[in-house]
Amino acid sequence: MSGRPVAAWPGPDGEAPPVLVGVTPAAASGLTILMVVGAVGLFALADVFAKLLTHDTPPAQVVWVRYVAMLVLGLVVAADRGRAAWRVRRPLLQGLRGLAVLASGGLFILGLGHLPLPEATAVSFVTPTFATLMAILLLREAVARRRWTALLVGLVGILILLRPGGALFSPAALFPLGSAFFGATAIILTRRIGGDDAPATLLCSALVGFVLLSATAPLWFAPMAPVALAAAAAMGLCYAVGQLLLIAAYGRGEASLLAPFSYAQVIFAALLGGLVFGWTPDGPAALGMGLVAASGVYILHREGVLARLRFKGMSVRRARRRAAQ
Repeated sequence: MSGRPVAAWPGPDGEAPPVLVGVTPAAASGLTILMVVGAVGLFALADVFAKLLTHDTPPAQVVWVRYVAMLVLGLVVAADRGRAAWRVRRPLLQGLRGLAVLASGGLFILGLGHLPLPEATAVSFVTPTFATLMAILLLREAVARRRWTALLVGLVGILILLRPGGALFSPAALFPLGSAFFGATAIILTRRIGGDDAPATLLCSALVGFVLLSATAPLWFAPMAPVALAAAAAMGLCYAVGQLLLIAAYGRGEASLLAPFSYAQVIFAALLGGLVFGWTPDGPAALGMGLVAASGVYILHREGVLARLRFKGMSVRRARRRAAQ
């Protein structure tokens, strides 16, 4: 299996399976869209449990619980994919990607401990904007005028949402922003790794994070009350089932068409934030979240257009010229 991975992710705190240009499933259907929406709804619910856990549980321990779920999922996927899931041709890049995913998830959990769930989720979803900027700087990708506009809209949304320098600004807002940066770094590394290592990517990321966190457990581990254990189990279950839904959806439908629907997680986070934590957005917060979501959806849509054109055999330059029309 070969090709260049397409951006397909539910957010920095969720690990979407890599999808390759050149191996295109059927177009997205209503069922596959519902599967993605259901998956990100479960991710938002998992974040609710994570935020509740951060009140009395070390953040590293919350992240470790997620990695237990990710490792179990990675082993299940590896059993289905056979030897290919254990074949690693670019171990250094896989290791760096695992570290980026770990940093992304850890910073997001830190942000959840200090910020409202919807705002932390919205800020973390600037990942596509960061990934596109990195692709320009590191991969020398050309970007058309409309995608530049989408990038600027996303960055303006972040500034409105964070309000740096204002009375409502909290330094903790930098945690989900850092999460988005490392999430974008993981995406760029996935593209650099290419298709040969794709089946092993999920398992490698799970192993890197699980091993590193387990090795440092004596520094942060704290006993958990029965209620906290139940919340941790619920969080891990929501996370794992959500990932299984994503894998099934991306296996049935074209990921470049499905990825924009991952922004439904921002809506779920807003609803759950209001129901569980009593959060209500003010005008600037609602505007900022809307701009970030609109920018990300458009960027992912244009990635999908480029992916389909490249799949038809067009050169990258010609595909970008056609997509810009």
